[in-house]
Amino acid sequence: MKRRSSLAIAAVGALLTLSACGGGGESTAEGGVPVVEEGKLTTCTHLSYQPFQFEKDGEVVGFDVDIVDAVAKKLGVEQEIINTSFETITSGAEFNQNKCDVAAAATTITPEREEATDFSEPYFDANQAILTKEDKTAEDEAGLKGFKVAAQAGTTGLDYATENFKDSEVITYEDLPLSLEALKTGQVDAVINDNGVLYNYNNENEGFAIGFDIQTDEHYGISMKKGNTEMKKAVDDTIKEIKDNGEYDKIYEKWFGDAPK
Repeated sequence: MKRRSSLAIAAVGALLTLSACGGGGESTAEGGVPVVEEGKLTTCTHLSYQPFQFEKDGEVVGFDVDIVDAVAKKLGVEQEIINTSFETITSGAEFNQNKCDVAAAATTITPEREEATDFSEPYFDANQAILTKEDKTAEDEAGLKGFKVAAQAGTTGLDYATENFKDSEVITYEDLPLSLEALKTGQVDAVINDNGVLYNYNNENEGFAIGFDIQTDEHYGISMKKGNTEMKKAVDDTIKEIKDNGEYDKIYEKWFGDAPK
């Protein structure tokens, strides 16, 4: 499935919004599923979040991208990706402005987020994890005492750290790359985020260590505008189909090295 990526910046953000609002919901894909732009499944995401969605050689790729490509194929359209703020995805603002049809950003389904957007059936299971430098580690939450811990704004990791790390200083960063850079440069002692991205970073970079996992039993869902039942059905049907026919396992192994357990 051919895919185009559009890295949204302030200079074009207003134009994209106006364009979407002009025809939002008036076009349809196969099965009568409404789309904001003819011939496209416009996906909002938040970069960079490797291996779920990140830029490589000028193209946005990743596990989430491949999952949504399968939805686009089912609908007979091409996926187009817009990079935007994670908080405007979870708040539903991007959908309410008809900027995108779905959002795939490794988004954990929570009751609060379900008040603002609809979600597909879960397509990925996750927990939180702690990443540190290998010369200053922590084996459990007690070991974080006195640590400065970086957390990404608007995430379940930030929620968990704020509620539970009472003996640590929790510092909020706009995105994961800024959190990781803060750890790399010594501004913080640890990073909390979803285990998938932190394990990936640890495997690809020297000098770091996974301190411990935190069992939070989170489930990712693809989100969409409240009440968009046609899109929800198309996404849910696709997830079921690719899990039944083995395509999901191939995508999972491509990005994580092993088939899902």
